[in-house]
Amino acid sequence: MQRHPTTPEKITETLEKNYMPYTMSVIRSRAIPEIDGFKPAHRKLLYMMYKRGLLRGKRTKSATIVGETMKLNPHGDAAIYETMVRLTEGNEALLHPFVDSKGNFGKQYSRDMAYAASRYTEAKLAPICEEIFRDIDKNTVDFVDNYDGTMQEPVLLPTAFPNILVSPNMGIAVGMGSKICSFNLREVCEAAIAYLKDENADLREQLLGPDFSTGGLLIEDREAWDKIYETGMGSLRVRGRYTYEKKSNTIEITEIPYTTAVEVIIEKIAELMKAGKIREINDVRDETDLGGLRLTIDLKRGADPEKLMAKLFDKTTLEDAFGCNFNILIDGEPRVMGIKEIMREWTRFRTECIRRACVFDAENKEARLHLLQGLEKILLDIDKAVKIVRGTEDDSMVVPNLMSGFGIDRTQAEFVAEIKLRNFNKDYILKRIAEIEALTSEIAELRRTAESDKLIHKVMTGQLREIAKKYGKLRKTGIIAADEAAPAPPEEDEPDYRVRVFLTRENYFKKIPLTALRSGGAHKLKEGDAIVCEAETGSSQDMLFFSDRRNCYKMRLRDIGDSRLGVMGDYLPNILSMEEGERIIFATPAFDYKGFMLFAFANGKVAKIDMNGYATKTNRKRLTGAYGSGELAGCLYIPAESDVALISTIDKCVVFNTASILTKTSRTAQGVQILMLRRKSILKKMFLPECALKDPEAYRARSLPSSGYYLRGEDGASEQLTLE
Repeated sequence: MQRHPTTPEKITETLEKNYMPYTMSVIRSRAIPEIDGFKPAHRKLLYMMYKRGLLRGKRTKSATIVGETMKLNPHGDAAIYETMVRLTEGNEALLHPFVDSKGNFGKQYSRDMAYAASRYTEAKLAPICEEIFRDIDKNTVDFVDNYDGTMQEPVLLPTAFPNILVSPNMGIAVGMGSKICSFNLREVCEAAIAYLKDENADLREQLLGPDFSTGGLLIEDREAWDKIYETGMGSLRVRGRYTYEKKSNTIEITEIPYTTAVEVIIEKIAELMKAGKIREINDVRDETDLGGLRLTIDLKRGADPEKLMAKLFDKTTLEDAFGCNFNILIDGEPRVMGIKEIMREWTRFRTECIRRACVFDAENKEARLHLLQGLEKILLDIDKAVKIVRGTEDDSMVVPNLMSGFGIDRTQAEFVAEIKLRNFNKDYILKRIAEIEALTSEIAELRRTAESDKLIHKVMTGQLREIAKKYGKLRKTGIIAADEAAPAPPEEDEPDYRVRVFLTRENYFKKIPLTALRSGGAHKLKEGDAIVCEAETGSSQDMLFFSDRRNCYKMRLRDIGDSRLGVMGDYLPNILSMEEGERIIFATPAFDYKGFMLFAFANGKVAKIDMNGYATKTNRKRLTGAYGSGELAGCLYIPAESDVALISTIDKCVVFNTASILTKTSRTAQGVQILMLRRKSILKKMFLPECALKDPEAYRARSLPSSGYYLRGEDGASEQLTLE
């Protein structure tokens, strides 16, 4: 069978044509919240509940709500119900839940507590949804057709308060994500009022800090918080809240960070107990009941609860980080914004909602006024109106005859003609006409408000004050000063012993006690692998791993299990959570962060970085920007000033003493020119001269930078210089 020739298509064109529409759909229609604080799945669910009258009606079965929502959301009942679960009062994921629930909806703080099936649970909209849907039937927001064109749904909900900052939101799109922490409703409303009064107001005075539904204690870090407030990016730390019961010698943990689960904490504590790293605990158990979360720890006699909790905060997710990424869809485009910019966009959105509501009300009142103005003309001669109606033989001519008899239009005539006979008296007509003056005043006020941002902002301020008073609650998450969050005490109970560490080219790592090395034997390595770094140190030291992507990964050696010569060791990408395709190119113990790191770059420059630059107050696992941005040719750790040798690709070598170059505190320093390169050569290696050169003095630089000296025969053949 003959094949028809096909025209080759570039893969970039195929990706753009097939993948980009999917990407935009995920970003715009699924994962990233909009300025009303909702993703499309949330909005569709709440709107269908609103349409079913569940704002003021009785609860109905969750399965019914899920089925109704499928008219707007075609992604399946399981996904819809899971969305609903998170919005419920029972799940406790939100400070202000939007769904009043009955039944088991699981818990935000539990990983294993499964929610009941939708046929068993019931739900309705919570009272706060009145503010979410305020004036939605007054043309405040745009509506679009649903996926099959059978009904319409709102593009946004006209939230009367900045819900985007009150409800936590997380989503992962394609190539981007969003993670928004929650703030206290009362504080958010006060901040919005302050912004409406003065766009340059310092909102930190009102927004004391994030507030989570699971409570806990926020560790104050004004520098980090300011960054989040200004840029929408950053990290904050939250720890659990506990009490010590002296009588029973137990610790009761009643609040945990929003980002973890009680099962995760229990498993980690059990792991630490098994490894012998925590010896103060007899038992740990989950005693959560209808009264709320309670994690109980039984202490051994004589154990210090404060020191134990300091250890647990350090080694478990009882203290955890919440990484903020305030990425929000604005007019269909994702934008990462700080608090003030979010307030500006919400104010713009809400101002337009109120303007449209004012115009809607004004137009309805104008229509009513128009009818009453026609009725007013009837008052001039009621008998004439009756005579016209009685004297008209053809029913279809009643309206035209009234129009010509009183000089009114068809709409007014239809209104007069529909008045019941019992109401066709002077008293009824006078009462209706009395409305004209009030309507005229109301219409003028509505038109005046619609045309003035200042008046609209006054309306918004009143609504925000009302919402703060009606729904505001005290903060759940407390704030403690950084100095109160004492670091973990030194681990005196873990003995320090001498070990030798090994890094292989294929990124396997071994920590072998010196006692185990005495038995001798050969290293077990993967075929083609070789040891590229080794050092002797104490088991209590930190280990630094430098990668080819300018990252420095830190691990305590005591957190890495002891190994043997007869095993390949730990595979670093698994234990360091490295990026895909990233490789470790050098490893060294921290040696109490004394001494220097040397980085040689292909352009002949060498940077000398003080080891203190890699010490951190917190137990950070990764440091970015670990060295300069040039192409790296080699790394060395030196405990003190010493001679170092460089060699280029054309076998030119130079020996110099590190005391001749300045020490830098910035890890990203680009270095000092040491070897002058010629004939398109580059620096390929840095090493200690005594390890590879027969006569190091023959290559010593008289001044820096130096063009170097060609390797002599005995040095050029050195096996040391050929090692990778």
